[in-house]
Amino acid sequence: MGNEVIITLENVSKAYATGAPALNGVNLHIKRGEFVFVVGDSGSGKSTLIKLLLRELVPTSGYINVMGYDLARLRHRKIPKFRRNIGIVFQDFRLLKELTVYDNVAFAQRVIQVSNKDIKRNVPSILATVGLAGKYKAKPRQLSGGEQQRVALARALVNRPGILLADEPTGNLDPKNSWEIMKLLEQINENGTTVIIVTHNREIVNAMQKRVVTMKRGVIVSDEEKGGYADED
Repeated sequence: MGNEVIITLENVSKAYATGAPALNGVNLHIKRGEFVFVVGDSGSGKSTLIKLLLRELVPTSGYINVMGYDLARLRHRKIPKFRRNIGIVFQDFRLLKELTVYDNVAFAQRVIQVSNKDIKRNVPSILATVGLAGKYKAKPRQLSGGEQQRVALARALVNRPGILLADEPTGNLDPKNSWEIMKLLEQINENGTTVIIVTHNREIVNAMQKRVVTMKRGVIVSDEEKGGYADED
């Protein structure tokens, strides 16, 4: 099980209408349980990569398989079912402002029609995991940025996805909160979830010594175990 590849990109290219390729012949394999940073300048193809993994975009050419789904052949009506395998966290939290912490997390379960009985068990459990057990009645505006990102994490994880994608998860946080979120992501990874983080945070990438995939102008220029943030030439 440990060596099972759950994300495969083979010779994947994506060109937009402007003609400039966002990705150009990318090959990438990620195994179950890995913790991977994806780094690179703006325009290097990182966000296109995330959108392809979520099946928000289809590649112009090449093969993508995520959790056993061949994404080029995935029928439109199967996309929601496929996406249940992936939790996603964004830089800007994207919480529903009028809902409590509890209901923000429960919302992810209601979407996939989990029973109320299970929701009442799952939501408090995941809120405890992210260190917010006492805040379930609060609204997002009553929380700090770090707490809001924890709610977003709880929402991404409550359906027990195999993969967690985090797109600049510390982009709006101060260093202390950034490290706390990173430690949480590490803990989530230790519990078996595959974690992929797109980030510009050089200090965190260098300190954590995980696998680092570096992109530049649509290609992967390095892929290192226990890597760091590649210095620009």
